[in-house]
Amino acid sequence: MNLAILDYGMGNLRSVEKAVQKVGANTARTTDPDEIRAADGLILPGVGAFPKAMARIRELGFDRLIREAVEKDTPILGICLGYQLIFETSIELGGEEGLGLLTGPVVQIPSQGRKIPHIGWAAVTWRQPSPLTDGLRPGEPFYFVHSYVPEPEADETLGTTEYGGEFACVAFRGNTFGVQFHPEKSSHAGLRLLENFAGICARHKEGTAS
Repeated sequence: MNLAILDYGMGNLRSVEKAVQKVGANTARTTDPDEIRAADGLILPGVGAFPKAMARIRELGFDRLIREAVEKDTPILGICLGYQLIFETSIELGGEEGLGLLTGPVVQIPSQGRKIPHIGWAAVTWRQPSPLTDGLRPGEPFYFVHSYVPEPEADETLGTTEYGGEFACVAFRGNTFGVQFHPEKSSHAGLRLLENFAGICARHKEGTAS
């Protein structure tokens, strides 16, 4: 099983690569369209500004490749900025359109006067069962670093946390998933989530091969 980490030049992708390899999946950072099309799952990580990230994604043709993957129901995992990018729009730096894989805007975190960016560990409440969160306890802590957050539909929200106010930090539609926290920096819980995603990819691969 091979997972492709989409490398658009934003964020420390090596830590994501090492974490995915630790849970037993083959993975590599890539910009190659053939590798991306052949992958059993895609990971869209990232750190930085939404508009710049979308510009790079379009420049590299990743937007088209991601939509091709969605049409094939290939599992996709967006991490941090990658989570935000799979939504429709963001208000960051004047606003920009996203990939539109999930419904909703990206807005500034509802901090209620608390310091932005939100940095540190926070407990996540699971709102519905999912193979992505299998084996993770209610209130499991994950590591966050962000100033913006998506507002997904209620039925597409998998997990929420609080920082001043409650916000959705895990969302999905079909085999497209996104997490606002950094699983690669979230100890055993983060590794379990990545292992679960690898399992989703493996089951999808078996299903398409049968």
